[in-house]
Amino acid sequence: MPVQLEFYFDFISAYSYMASTQLPRLTADHGIIVRYHPFTLIALMRLVGNRPTTLECRNKGVYANTDLQRWARLYQVDYAATPYWQSIDFAELGRCALVAIDEGRGGDYVKAVYAALSGQPLDLSQRSVLLGVLDRAGFSGARLLERAAAPEFAAQLERNTAAAAERGVFGSPTFFVGDQMFFGNDRLDFVAEALRAAV
Repeated sequence: MPVQLEFYFDFISAYSYMASTQLPRLTADHGIIVRYHPFTLIALMRLVGNRPTTLECRNKGVYANTDLQRWARLYQVDYAATPYWQSIDFAELGRCALVAIDEGRGGDYVKAVYAALSGQPLDLSQRSVLLGVLDRAGFSGARLLERAAAPEFAAQLERNTAAAAERGVFGSPTFFVGDQMFFGNDRLDFVAEALRAAV
């Protein structure tokens, strides 16, 4: 059975976008299966006593944007800080991810949504824009959003968040290879090492 790489993330995290762009490489190099675990970052931080310091500290926020530009150059991917983040319903994006995962297309959804959030940002708070992103990725956007509005997916996102906290997660992105936890886009070399040892 292929080794599993578990990816815990919230779409609000641009560093998780960076990490997500490297999942195809890790999959190709190690023959792994990626399991996606969307959760709500701010709710998780409250559960574990963490704080969103990039938002609270202006200097850290300015630095993070510069740092993300460096990672984008290293990975050779598009990146721009979204000007729309305050109006985007990130919990809805997480619920939609759960629907896509349930339908066996979690990776396609994550790639499409992150590209529209942090690659070449679009205003995903606009229904027509979000529907267009989903439709172009091969989803029926209207059907996906309708399914994601069901109470079961809101409850599942809450359970995912609580389960992440219980497992030791304190931020996004977080990876697990077996019981080994790795936090941050800058830990992917350690993730690759763990995958090599597990294969």
